[in-house]
Amino acid sequence: MRRIDVVGVGIGAFAAGGLLYLALTLAGLDTTSAGIWSQVIFLGGLLGWVATYLTRVLTQSMTYNQQLQDYEDAVLQKRLDELSPEELAQLQAELEQEKSEQPSSQ
Repeated sequence: MRRIDVVGVGIGAFAAGGLLYLALTLAGLDTTSAGIWSQVIFLGGLLGWVATYLTRVLTQSMTYNQQLQDYEDAVLQKRLDELSPEELAQLQAELEQEKSEQPSSQ
């Protein structure tokens, strides 16, 4: 996110809080109650957003992680496509040998 985007989000959040306060005062709440309820709603939204962010971080489903995984998959696929049939057969034989050795070592 660029700096100007962060500034825009900050101004938007500030404006949303003000509009929420105005809506609550127009709905009939006194200024103190409207201020408290606008803060409660705004804080609830903020905590909800943080929870979704932390969930994406902990599950590693962030955009960067997905792009990195896609890149690694593409590089491995390109390397696999560049192998000759003999090299591919040798690699498959090595994998089969590792598979057969794995249960005996445990």
